[in-house]
This record gives sequence, structure tokens and C-alpha cells, in this order.
Amino acid sequence: MFITFLKFAENRAAAPTVMAAHNEWIAKGFADGVFLCVGSLLPGAGGVIIAQGEGREDYEARIAADPFVGQRIVTAETHEVDAKSTVAAWDFLKTAA
Repeated sequence: MFITFLKFAENRAAAPTVMAAHNEWIAKGFADGVFLCVGSLLPGAGGVIIAQGEGREDYEARIAADPFVGQRIVTAETHEVDAKSTVAAWDFLKTAA
């Protein structure tokens, strides 16, 4: 499982002009079955993604393809998590590669 923090960067002011492309990128992550949760870091600090289902190299390429990353609206920091304990609904994360 991966947790990625998308923290606003030097080009934050350009976010509104790239938002549609960023939202399309998010929708593709869900459609591909990789993104489990996407949300905002509060208060207004950026975003967070919880993901699983692909290897680190492919996931890093996916993150690099985010228009917000490419336009330096955010910086991405990804952490890989080996889930040991979960609520029952998230048990699938314990066996995910």
C-alpha cells in the first residue's frame, strides 16, 4: 500500500487552471483500481492518496503523470506501508503486494 502526500509548492496559484486535468488523472487512478482514497490535507495544505495494486516503479510513474506534479503545483512524497493490522473491511491490504 502507498500513501502519497501532495503538498502545495511554488506554483500553487496555477492550481485552478490545471484542476480539470488533475481531476481526470484522479478519476483514472480510481478506474484503474489503484486509488482507494483521495482527499485534502487540512487546512488547505494539499492532498493525500491511499493506493494499492501496482508496484513501486509503476506507482511512481503514475504520480509523476499527475498534472499538479508536472506543473510544480504540488510536490509528492510517497511512503510504502506494509499493513499488519486493519479493520475487517481493509483486510485485503494485508496481502496486497
